[in-house]
Amino acid sequence: MLIDTSKSPYAKVYSIPQEDVNWDSGFWLDRFNTAADSTVPHIRSLFENPDPWFHVVENFRVAAGIHEGVHEGTPFGDGDFYKWFESATYVVAKRHDEQLERELDEYVELIGHCQQPDGYISTKQIIADRAAKNGESSRLGDINDFECYNFGHLFTAACAYKRVTGKDAFLNIAIKAAGYLRAMYQGFIDAGEAKTEVCPSHYMGLVELYRTTGNPEFLTTAKMAVAVRDLVKDGSYDNQDAEPLREHKKIMGHCVRSTYLYAGVADLYAETGERALLDMLHSVWNNGFLRKTYINGGNAALYTGNSPYGLFPYKHNKKISFVHQAYGYEYQLPNITAYNETCGALGTVMWNLRMFALEPEAKYFDQIERTMLNLTLASVSLDGDKYFYENMLRRTDSLDYELIWPVSRTGKISCFCCPPNMARFITESSEYAYMQSEDAIWTGMYGASHARVQLKNGAAFTLRQETAYPWNGRIRFSFEDVVHDVPFTLKLRIPGWLRRGSVSVNGKWTDLSRKDAGKYLDVRVERIAGTVVELDLDMTPRLTIAHTKVEEDLNQVAVERGPLLYCLESVDTDARDLGRVMLPVSAKFTEAQTEILGCQLVSLETTGYTFEQNVWYDGDALYQTLELPELRPVRIRMIPYFAWDNRGMGQMTVWLPALWGRL
Repeated sequence: MLIDTSKSPYAKVYSIPQEDVNWDSGFWLDRFNTAADSTVPHIRSLFENPDPWFHVVENFRVAAGIHEGVHEGTPFGDGDFYKWFESATYVVAKRHDEQLERELDEYVELIGHCQQPDGYISTKQIIADRAAKNGESSRLGDINDFECYNFGHLFTAACAYKRVTGKDAFLNIAIKAAGYLRAMYQGFIDAGEAKTEVCPSHYMGLVELYRTTGNPEFLTTAKMAVAVRDLVKDGSYDNQDAEPLREHKKIMGHCVRSTYLYAGVADLYAETGERALLDMLHSVWNNGFLRKTYINGGNAALYTGNSPYGLFPYKHNKKISFVHQAYGYEYQLPNITAYNETCGALGTVMWNLRMFALEPEAKYFDQIERTMLNLTLASVSLDGDKYFYENMLRRTDSLDYELIWPVSRTGKISCFCCPPNMARFITESSEYAYMQSEDAIWTGMYGASHARVQLKNGAAFTLRQETAYPWNGRIRFSFEDVVHDVPFTLKLRIPGWLRRGSVSVNGKWTDLSRKDAGKYLDVRVERIAGTVVELDLDMTPRLTIAHTKVEEDLNQVAVERGPLLYCLESVDTDARDLGRVMLPVSAKFTEAQTEILGCQLVSLETTGYTFEQNVWYDGDALYQTLELPELRPVRIRMIPYFAWDNRGMGQMTVWLPALWGRL
């Protein structure tokens, strides 16, 4: 859920209310419609399935005493359901779907029946405690039961539903649950020791409860939640509690646990202004996004392993621990085994949005856009009902090992946290179009849209954006329904990838160059009525190289066009092995329209080179003498990375060996 920092004393910008901003046409409206028509109903059908594989809604019915049974599925299924609920809430908001709203009200009533008198609500423990014969409670016995994670997503879903519908029932459940957490934290403080709460979505949720209700008790509880982290004994890098929070310098451990943590801390800074928290966030952000982030916006390089930076011998360093879906060392970014869990990437979107609220710099929205357009959309099929858990950057025909998750999208994943998380981000995506401050509108993600604006300086109007972005870099802003014609500033994000472009105010054009990239350009609008602002971003395809310390990408290039990352699939070339396809650094691309599953895309066509090995080549040898083969030209077509794996199984690669010199 997008944050409401309009009253946060240390935030410089805040979002436009969701009811006042909408996609009008084009790319993002198409993605919203696919999510609303396919993804959201599909996820609901799975959660309603009483099969033990999911059993999500059934767990609520059992916990409420409506049905008999036991808890099935994952312990975090409650939280995943709340994420789906939030996505459905945005569908209600945008489509005014009264039937869906009534059905959500019924879910709220069901959730209320589950909640215990003291505010506790997590179906696994409620069901187990009812069946226990010894009277002992299973609450908070295992940190990997994700109880606070469930609470956090309950909080954010309840706040969203309150803002969309104005109804209090769900919010009252969240308020009661937050009271339980406050009592729990007071107990930790009194005892001088605490347990880690994994995937701490509740930090963000508690702050948003405070913003929604205005009750300072929830801000106090959020402060307590963060403070007790430093009471954890024998913490680990996996959960980011091996060192006191304010001493963090690098991002490490589990990708979701880390990004949720830092997003929550950014929320807390927006309300408290504690400088030590902001300094820590800067240090960790720089380490994560300048050293450990994939070109598709992904952020977890490793499936499993020990946390890095540990010293030998292990017996003298208890902080070394097993880590799942984790950050590795700086520049450790493998492609075939790239984990890139979708939830971890979405955690970076939440974190960057909050950092932007604190200090509106283009780098934060550049990162949001990279992740949303590339990894987030790649995690779901173009028809909206099949999903990736991890997001690799290269797929081969066969491997000598088995990866944890399927290498092709599927409609059914045993760990189903990512699809509902992705769904809520796509259905709320229009809220990423603009942010506002006292006398300015800040552009975020570009797309055809309109927004009703009421600035604190008195300016009131409707801002309309017309564009075919991200396929075309021409963006036109105009103003309608001007109520108060008060001068304001339109702040245009000039993406970091820009090499050349131009901007026009009422037909007077000014050139843009690389020196303008990665910054905001101020356009002062003295008279709103009749003003037209145009931005033209050159989208000539470009080759991208990685830092030389990224060993897997050394002497290779990736292809990008505007904000979109491109890839090569085996269906788009007659080369036998994509590992043998090389791209000249002087390659020129022809743009073409391509349709995949009804989605119109801009593909890029060019000539690459491949080679066939001679008869002495041993495909099983780890090393062998190079026998120089002859290169032959091969036509290749590259498609946006988000659209890959929609045409059957085959090879895919983002990075291609660079071919230097003249041929």
